Amino acid sequence: MVTKGAWWNDAGVRAVLYQIVVLGAILLLGWYLVSNTLANLAARNIATGFGFLGREAGFAIGESPLAYAPTDSYARAILVGLANTVIVALVGIAFATLIGLVIGIARLSSNWLVARLATVYVESARNVPVLLHLLFWYALITEALPGPRQALNPIANVFISNRGIKFPLPVWEAAHGWMAAALVVAVAATLVLARWARTRQAETGQPFPIIRVGLALILGLPLLAWLAGGAPTALDRPELKGFNFTGGHTVSPEFVALLLGLTLYTAAFIAEIVRSGILAVSRGQTEAALALGLSRGQVLRLVILPQALRVIIPPLTSQYLNLTKNSSLAVAIGYPDLVSVANTTINQTGQAIEGVALVMAVYLAVSLGIAAFMNWYDKKTALVSR
Repeated sequence: MVTKGAWWNDAGVRAVLYQIVVLGAILLLGWYLVSNTLANLAARNIATGFGFLGREAGFAIGESPLAYAPTDSYARAILVGLANTVIVALVGIAFATLIGLVIGIARLSSNWLVARLATVYVESARNVPVLLHLLFWYALITEALPGPRQALNPIANVFISNRGIKFPLPVWEAAHGWMAAALVVAVAATLVLARWARTRQAETGQPFPIIRVGLALILGLPLLAWLAGGAPTALDRPELKGFNFTGGHTVSPEFVALLLGLTLYTAAFIAEIVRSGILAVSRGQTEAALALGLSRGQVLRLVILPQALRVIIPPLTSQYLNLTKNSSLAVAIGYPDLVSVANTTINQTGQAIEGVALVMAVYLAVSLGIAAFMNWYDKKTALVSR
């Protein structure tokens, strides 16, 4: 007759108990820290909670993609800071990817000079701290460029000075709204058409000129909407008045310095990721493609890069997240990003815990969003096994 041993000798039961004990200890520690913090804040008559977000901010923000005034709430100010951070992150990711792809391919070039120049760029850029990149570009822009009265004028109505880049913008009319809607429709139609083209080619072997057709849709539909709306051409042009320009749109030196620093720093790491991804593809793939009569460019675009993506995407995701988080260094050069606006809010309200917690939560949400998109794309490019 087999008898069961004591329950505490069961490895599965002990494992569950250990996890319960650890979880209980974590919850107890969290309760102690929160209760102790609240007690200390109450003893010092420091307000708690997020009620301050509804109060008037009372400070200006130098650069805002959203409508904002000092009479708006702290919540609105933080939203503006978030918008500035997201814009820098998205534009930086796009440019860093493009530059990193070109430099990564250049490092594998058979041309000795091209390969060495790419190597010098990678080793120089990635071995200098990103904060020094930002300070260098900011000092270069503000010190090397002339003032507004002597601004560079490379193109009509475009002025470059140490106050930033000024350029004209169309005066908003109804036709521009129709153009935006037409652009959205064109992009959606291009994506649907690209999916149909892939299916058609897999079934029949016949390629479809999706790039040319897509460009025609993306450029043509907004153009037709512009013509149908009366073809408005009025522009808000920058004009020099006094010591600065008025009118038009301004790209601030802080934004340019931040974008250049983050882009060139991250692009060096992406270049190495691209290089390693290409090297991970078997040499036989290149030889087979060349034997079929494909050109070097076609081999790279149609054979090597699609396979290299499976190696490139996971570390590339990390670099996208690093660029997004490194944007918090914008406070060092005065760009009003999320951290900068949150610091001003904390200084005025004294609610540091809530402010820091809010910034952490926002960065966590943005980073998780980027990671989720990249993980989805990684699954789309993964080999399908049966």
